[in-house]
Amino acid sequence: VFVGNGSDEVLAHAFHGLFQHGKPLLFPDVTYSFYPVYCGLYGIEYETIALDESFQIEVADYNRPNGGIIFPNPNAPTGRVLALETIERLLQANTDSVVLVDEAYIDFGGESAIALVDRYPNLLVTQTLSKSRSLAGLRVGLAVGHPDLIEALERIKNSFNSYPLDRIAIAGAAAAFEDRDYFQQTCQKVIASREAVVAAMTALGFEVLPSAANFIFARHPQQDAATLAASLREEGIIVRHFKLPRIDQFLRITVGNPEQNQALLDALKR
Repeated sequence: VFVGNGSDEVLAHAFHGLFQHGKPLLFPDVTYSFYPVYCGLYGIEYETIALDESFQIEVADYNRPNGGIIFPNPNAPTGRVLALETIERLLQANTDSVVLVDEAYIDFGGESAIALVDRYPNLLVTQTLSKSRSLAGLRVGLAVGHPDLIEALERIKNSFNSYPLDRIAIAGAAAAFEDRDYFQQTCQKVIASREAVVAAMTALGFEVLPSAANFIFARHPQQDAATLAASLREEGIIVRHFKLPRIDQFLRITVGNPEQNQALLDALKR
């Protein structure tokens, strides 16, 4: 287990220490926006692999020479999740490079690939306490993997900051993992709210992708996404609009509490 100041720092160390091989790093064309940023920072060649027509990762498309593979599960901003057996097929086909599964949202509807770490020494799994553990301001992230991978991350970390976590963060993070009841209650509330929002937005005519995250990804066949986002902002409701190919008509909408969700739905109706 490796820990750092939020999973973004853990990911940055992984890019620096594990993905500089002279072969392209592979990740989806619609995914976490920091991946190409890290590649630019560390001079890593990369190739994006197109999601399929339903915006799902097709693991067979990653069976090509590479210097590593990374993807979020569930993916962001789509919210679509891969099953463990699908991830295992990807690992079986890519044994000579690191496969990093970024599990920032895994607790809202997926099954963690940590269960596969003992069988696949090239697998690294990252998680964060900023989402399902409700501690975004604490800045704690982690990676789980083979000791050789963890040693590589430790070497990178020790070149920057040997002691990234303060004692308050360590105590808070440990307490968050110990309090399983609160964690499970929080996740269930988010999941229930998400399903309610999906049902209500579907009734309003939206197409909503299947989501296993704490957000949804939706588009309306008759309404422009940028216009919707701007109109919602005028009412104090902030949603994410991406001006990117394939997804420029989608909105990424965070699941809020019931009152916030109702405010969103009321505004969309207007």
